[in-house]
Amino acid sequence: MRLLHGRLAAISVRASFGAGVWVGAALGLVIGALLGAFGVWLTGAVLDWQRELGFTLGIARTLLPFGDQIAALSWISTSWWLVIPAVALAGAAVSGLVGGLIGALLAAAYNRSPRHASVVVEVPDEEAEALERQEPAPGQ
Repeated sequence: MRLLHGRLAAISVRASFGAGVWVGAALGLVIGALLGAFGVWLTGAVLDWQRELGFTLGIARTLLPFGDQIAALSWISTSWWLVIPAVALAGAAVSGLVGGLIGALLAAAYNRSPRHASVVVEVPDEEAEALERQEPAPGQ
């Protein structure tokens, strides 16, 4: 094996976008699942609070805070097995798009910059000899 020294001239914007989508979607899936679970827990807590206030104060539940949303809150609380994955998938889609855009912007910014990173590539001996036998292109 031989080591060849060179510089990284450009980064694929499409590949960077794809990598950003994967990373963003994975992070968004985890964060979305946690947010969905927190939201379901919060709706259960609000429903318990509503029930306790209704019994303690003797007021109709519709007059209490969130009184008009009791049906929606109880649906969210009882359908947690749908709500958590839906929030996780929505979070994955949004953060995947944001991650892809960030990756593409970073690749484009690197490609436009005058300074490029130095790289060392390990090449098998046969390929290195073939590369050395080739004449350099004009201007190199």
